[in-house]
Amino acid sequence: MSTKLAIFDFDGTLADTYPVFIDSINTLAVKHRFRQVDAVDVPKLRGLSAAQVLAELQLPLRRLPAVTVDFRGIMRERIGEIKPFPGVPNALRTLAEDPHVALAIATSNSADIVEAVLGSSLLGCFVAVECGASIFGKSRRLRRILASTRTSRDEAMYIGDEIRDAHAAKRVGIAFSAVAWGYTQPGALLGLNIARMFQTPGDLLDLSTRHSR
Repeated sequence: MSTKLAIFDFDGTLADTYPVFIDSINTLAVKHRFRQVDAVDVPKLRGLSAAQVLAELQLPLRRLPAVTVDFRGIMRERIGEIKPFPGVPNALRTLAEDPHVALAIATSNSADIVEAVLGSSLLGCFVAVECGASIFGKSRRLRRILASTRTSRDEAMYIGDEIRDAHAAKRVGIAFSAVAWGYTQPGALLGLNIARMFQTPGDLLDLSTRHSR
């Protein structure tokens, strides 16, 4: 069955937030007492799940909310550095013109950061936006989107860049597709049960019933 609702993650899928994240991680590590990261550690981290990253950084889950709050503060201070990935805005606007495909967002990031990066015009392409999910709480947000849009599970797809995104989609019972340009290395995502690997933002246009190559 064709996808009638495409739900997007934000960080690493729509917006390139990783450079600010990796540039800030050691500042956060000093304040919150977890292991600092060297440049040689980055490729390994990009091949791990969120739970594995926390273990690698020796960051207890109980400290994560405070780290997240501080990282959001850093993002707000450096918001001018964060942009949508090249090609993403055009792809979203084209998809939004297709009456047979609706768009939504389910993210752990905050609503003000999402709006600041995407802008009100681009944000208007989405029929539902769920922000502020906990690191392992995206499945709840996905269910809320399905309910608010009255979409059945077999007509929806979650599109993200992390292993936890795939797990959230599986818990809800919807298809998951991955992007190759995000936080997690594509090879780590290919081992999951994914519907599609989008290699470039332009490939997102394949979701549209109007698009043909």
